[in-house]
Amino acid sequence: MKTDCPEMASGGEKKEHLYKILVIGELGTGKTSIIKRYVHQFFSQHYRATIGVDFALKVINWDAETIVRLQLWDIAGQERFGNMTRVYYKEAVGAFIVFDLSRASTFDAVTKWKNDLDLKVQLPDGRPVPCVLLANKCDQPKEGLMNNTSQIDDFCKEKGFIGWFETSAKENINIDESARFLVTQVLQNDKAMKSDDVKDKDRIQLDDIDGPIKKEKKGCC
Repeated sequence: MKTDCPEMASGGEKKEHLYKILVIGELGTGKTSIIKRYVHQFFSQHYRATIGVDFALKVINWDAETIVRLQLWDIAGQERFGNMTRVYYKEAVGAFIVFDLSRASTFDAVTKWKNDLDLKVQLPDGRPVPCVLLANKCDQPKEGLMNNTSQIDDFCKEKGFIGWFETSAKENINIDESARFLVTQVLQNDKAMKSDDVKDKDRIQLDDIDGPIKKEKKGCC
């Protein structure tokens, strides 16, 4: 989901974007904690498991000319392969997939989440939505192969992630950084698609102009 509207500010006119971002992954990986930390700078050990889907809004003064509003969709881990995920994913332009560094089984499920995401939502040009992998709870002891960062690098390249971060909602590690990384990519994609739209419109206008002229010449001959 993305909309653009100008907003008057002290420095003049600001460009405003609204983007739908998904936060998905196995149950108990810390998705809700990450969102609460990012949006409200708050952490608690006592969240209930999300049922279905929850929402949060983050407003970012991106630069002097741009305001970005992120609509963060916190999708329950139990929903992974349900029919409803197609509805939840609709119009998303970016995603985080979260796993728990202290539970290797949650990393094993990442591939299924990524495949489900790529199957059910794409950008308008048909490409997968940009997705960042979050290795959450880095403040806790890592389990098994999670100590091998080069393995995660290779995994992300193979599966089409644009990048990954070790994060901790509890200690506020790499939460803002990973979000900024994803939003940067979303803005670049948005700009590129708008540029393509302008080129297409120019091409259509030229075709409309050439069409009648060609017909008139043919009639005269």
